[in-house]
Amino acid sequence: MVKMQQKPVQQPHQHDKGLLVVDDDRAFRSQLTRSMERRGFEVFAAEGPDEALQLARKCFPAYAVLDMRLDGANGLELVPALRECRPDMRIVILTGYGNIASAVSAIKAGALDYLAKPADIDDIESALLAGEGERPPPPEQPMSADRVRWEHILRVYELCGRNVSETARRLNMHRRTLQRILAKRSPL
Repeated sequence: MVKMQQKPVQQPHQHDKGLLVVDDDRAFRSQLTRSMERRGFEVFAAEGPDEALQLARKCFPAYAVLDMRLDGANGLELVPALRECRPDMRIVILTGYGNIASAVSAIKAGALDYLAKPADIDDIESALLAGEGERPPPPEQPMSADRVRWEHILRVYELCGRNVSETARRLNMHRRTLQRILAKRSPL
């Protein structure tokens, strides 16, 4: 029987500030990278899962910020692979399609926290640096209930292929009511 040799896992350094940022939105990825570098992190940016895994295996970052939806992939699927590279990696999931089921899935997959886009840089940093077993403090200005409702409706609308009738059926609302909601601007 041949014994498989496991790669040694690099032990975290107490002051390790390596941060892997994975997002397929180039502008957001660049902005987040610059902001986190100004806060003292050494940032490794990746557009997709393959590039992210290469960087993680090479650099062993202590932190990661992943977009939930990557072009043709799901950021949650990346969490276990990143945990193999570094079991103590502190991972935060960002998404523009926030809902309770996704948040639960992110935490079960091994993410430390789950933030809705557009997430404030302070909130991201607080989530990454929260002490072991601690939850970061709630945001100073959380999304309003109207905004949460709006985001949920848009997410279901997108998942239904922008089909108003199907979306209305799944949300248990009248099609015309949904059309009026979609015609309005997003609540702030």
